[in-house]
Amino acid sequence: MYVKEGRTMKNLIAISQHRKPADFILRNARVADVFSLVWKTADIVVAGNKIVAIDSQGRYQAEREEDAEGRYVIPGLMDAHIHIESSMLTPEQFSRILLPHGVTSVVTDPHEIANVAGATGLQYMLDAAKKAELDIYFMLPSSVPAAAFEHAGAVMKAKDLAPFLVEDQVLGIAEVMDFPAVLAGQEDMLEKIQLGHNRRMIIDGHGAGLSPTQITGYRAAGIHTDHECINAEEALDRVEQGMYVLIREGSAAKNVKDVLPAVNSYNARRFAFCTDDKHLDEIIQEGTINHAVALAIKEGMEPLQAIQLATLNVAECYRLYEKGALAPGYIADFVMLEELETMKPAAVWKSGQKVAEAGMMLTQNPVKVTVPDSILRSVHLPELSTADLALPMKGTYANIIEVIPNQIITKKLQADVDVANGYFKPCIKKDYLKIAVFERHHLRHTKSVAIVHGLGLKAGAIATTVAHDSHNAIVVGTNDEDILAALHALEQINGGLVVVEAGKVLAQMALPVGGIMTNIEAQQAEQQLQEVHKALHMIHPTCHFHLFLTLSFLSLPVIPSLKLTDTGLFDVEAFRHLSVDASN
Repeated sequence: MYVKEGRTMKNLIAISQHRKPADFILRNARVADVFSLVWKTADIVVAGNKIVAIDSQGRYQAEREEDAEGRYVIPGLMDAHIHIESSMLTPEQFSRILLPHGVTSVVTDPHEIANVAGATGLQYMLDAAKKAELDIYFMLPSSVPAAAFEHAGAVMKAKDLAPFLVEDQVLGIAEVMDFPAVLAGQEDMLEKIQLGHNRRMIIDGHGAGLSPTQITGYRAAGIHTDHECINAEEALDRVEQGMYVLIREGSAAKNVKDVLPAVNSYNARRFAFCTDDKHLDEIIQEGTINHAVALAIKEGMEPLQAIQLATLNVAECYRLYEKGALAPGYIADFVMLEELETMKPAAVWKSGQKVAEAGMMLTQNPVKVTVPDSILRSVHLPELSTADLALPMKGTYANIIEVIPNQIITKKLQADVDVANGYFKPCIKKDYLKIAVFERHHLRHTKSVAIVHGLGLKAGAIATTVAHDSHNAIVVGTNDEDILAALHALEQINGGLVVVEAGKVLAQMALPVGGIMTNIEAQQAEQQLQEVHKALHMIHPTCHFHLFLTLSFLSLPVIPSLKLTDTGLFDVEAFRHLSVDASN
């Protein structure tokens, strides 16, 4: 290893001192200096996968050249926190829809597939990521399941995570979601956190709704980041306590506009951008981090500052010291922009090679990694009838999950609902719909039924096995018959998205990889998703938010306020189960 690296180093030094020509030069670029926040007119000199020089005097020669013609060139964008599974694509295909948008590196938490398939799922993601064309770094999932009072497909203890720490792609321990376990000093959680500390790795946080005192408890555990801030006040509290704040802009949670006022020229180095969860159609249409940067610029942030948040800050937060900047010795990941304000890429280079141009990949599809059969057959529902959907009520007053569009938090609503013969009856006019979660991994026969307001279906039902984070089957509908039809269709396709009306499947998208990802190519998957969206419009013509992604977070019991798991309605703020019937 030393001999090989020594030869590479010797070659880079020779090129830097003009004794040998470089491999490639991008000439006449307006280069972003993210250290000093200035633009430089210069050539980018590349050898192998490294930048040799940023040359403003035209002193270098190369075997290949290209003229940037004065266009802006920035470091490859970096996503500080994303769940690849939420794109519904495998890592190989996910890579190919991100690179044309200028995103060259991501830090991912594979807790979605780990909740379905444990160590087998985690190993699959690591293997598949090695075939991807962008750089995918991993944080090992700390909360599988997310909380102790729900049933996932697997349980991962510290001993299950430990073997993966030796992987070069692994940077640390992923978002610590079970804050009661941290603050109570529970041994199992602290053992996972200590795994990261023992190897001087990063520990990611998940501080949704936590008070300053609770954040102090997180810091006492050495937790380094938080991506759950929804306003400037929360963000400033985290920064003041020494954390990095990862400003999120995804499909269901859009926080950039609300958090951005916290960022100023003095504290900006403690902020970065992240995506968390975003569906493939929106990624294809607008990208991820490029979209967040463009939004920040539109909101008034100085462009170089926004670019710094999306590059150097991420690299330094995760100790990726060869990334995030255009300077000698850094990895040659860079993006030539067609437009600065919109962050529209003209071309993208990854490790010194041009991989995308004019929004299109220039490389061939990579070889697919074989998915273990156990992951492909993960949906197991019991025989169901309308009796399984009955929601008994003593009175008419109920605890209701109230959806907040474009947010993954919910409100706790109490109101009178329609009741017939002692059972809740959905009401389309008042938008009180029936929602249910069924365990689908190991036929435990656990299930719960509740009421949701704010989804706005006018007919039919929708169901999915994408249900954060345990990924049980979640369904919402206007009537029991369509709810049952949607669940049956979901099992038939081994998981995915289903839209039903009058007992008929209007559209469906199979996600057989753990019930959360498809193993087909991105463009074909996008077409299927568009058909699902068309069907959704038929039963909800006025929907103005991402309905399926919003539904998928209604089962996550670590995000306030009310959520539904397979064990019942859960009050996240009180951290206890709650009866749907509030008439007592």
